[in-house]
Amino acid sequence: MKDKRILYVSSEVVPYLPETEISSMSFEAPRMVNKQGGQIRIFMPRFGNINERRHQLHEVIRLSGINLVINDLDMPLIIKVASIPKERIQVYFIDNEEYFKRKATLTDENGKLFSDNDERAIFFAKGVIETVKKLNWAPDIIHVNGWLASLLPLYLKEFYKTEPLFTESKIVTSVYNQSFEGTLDKSMLSKVSFDGIGAEATKPLEQPDYVNLMKIAIDNSDAIIRGSEELPKELDAYINDLTKPVLDYHSIEEFADPYTEFYNNTVLNS
Repeated sequence: MKDKRILYVSSEVVPYLPETEISSMSFEAPRMVNKQGGQIRIFMPRFGNINERRHQLHEVIRLSGINLVINDLDMPLIIKVASIPKERIQVYFIDNEEYFKRKATLTDENGKLFSDNDERAIFFAKGVIETVKKLNWAPDIIHVNGWLASLLPLYLKEFYKTEPLFTESKIVTSVYNQSFEGTLDKSMLSKVSFDGIGAEATKPLEQPDYVNLMKIAIDNSDAIIRGSEELPKELDAYINDLTKPVLDYHSIEEFADPYTEFYNNTVLNS
């Protein structure tokens, strides 16, 4: 992976949030590429339960300050950054007072999804892309983890399809078993359509549940990784029917060689 540029976009990363399948792999995969001499960038949301003082987050003024239009509203984008101790890895945090200040991630204290998770997903996708544009950093691979990041492939393929920085970028989505009950806001489709993204590309969002969000990500990716040993049956069948490259599940103890080979020999050559 020497000198290859990989952008990791994840809803959660250790040590900033508790250990899960997603947060652990979103740390271990970049660390692996970093050790192999690759160039990496990691992006995640700056949830309000991330301790800024302990993790030494600080705002990057030159990257902050632009507004993102979400459903016809201007929402200020704030970019913060921190370094993972001992790893020499920087993590960029997408922040906004309205969307990410509350002291929780995706649900309230009763486990109920936040009503604006759909807008947070749109904001996160746009915020990552706009920040990478400001960095003028063209990734060879963009690796997506977690359903809050699931709109990123769609926006890259549709809303930003004429952006030259990403012309050669290959998109990989890892699909996990970390889902949610019910659906996001039913008006999510109209909010994405507001950005001029066509009906055919957004059809699964008529029912914005976990499976359909992941189908949106899968449809707009160049390759797929099974991030969990077991997946929801409908997603499992959907992946089985794909003609694009799929890497089967590998545990965190044994993923390094298969991921490296998949990146180098399959994704970059697809």
